[in-house]
Amino acid sequence: MTSQPVLTDREAAATNVRPLHVPAPASQVDLAAAEHAAADLLHALGISTDTESLRGTPGRMARAYAELFTPPAFDLTTFDNDEGYDELVLARDIPLRSVCEHHLLPFVGVAHVGYLPGARIVGLSKLARVVTHFASRPQVQERLTKQIAALLQAELAPKGVGVVIEAEHTCMTLRGVRAAGSSTVTSTLLGTLRDDARSRQEFFALTEHRV
Repeated sequence: MTSQPVLTDREAAATNVRPLHVPAPASQVDLAAAEHAAADLLHALGISTDTESLRGTPGRMARAYAELFTPPAFDLTTFDNDEGYDELVLARDIPLRSVCEHHLLPFVGVAHVGYLPGARIVGLSKLARVVTHFASRPQVQERLTKQIAALLQAELAPKGVGVVIEAEHTCMTLRGVRAAGSSTVTSTLLGTLRDDARSRQEFFALTEHRV
């Protein structure tokens, strides 16, 4: 993935752009140890890795989880709201995939992320990058929803922020109760989108929800 270059203070001032570098969380990935542990897990579950098909599975497991748990760094690029735009900005159906921290099984769905601009606006692609950033780690959907909203509130200082996530959790659909077809919806509202009934209703109407 290619991120936008970080601008110097002088460049940012000249172009009314304010970049914020959002780093990936510091972590140590030991693929060899993870592969060994994956092999031990499979053997403990009675699954032999001696066949040609399964021989490389522990390594594939280790690399797959490393990919799922490594969020890419990115630059959250914001701009002066020169036109004084004060209506809702909403990115709908942002693809989302994460891993339930309780069973390490995937949950997938979409995120709807919106905000009421204040003095600054954000590049639209960055809304999707914020979602990916917090989803790329063991998660629970409730925390994920709040983390996305909190970052945008802190860095944009908008009049309001709204986040809705709809996801199917395979820990619920493939095991346990096996409630195939069920989905979970969570929401976080901040500022005007929380306090003003008309703004709140507009947000949920545009995300096709009524709560």
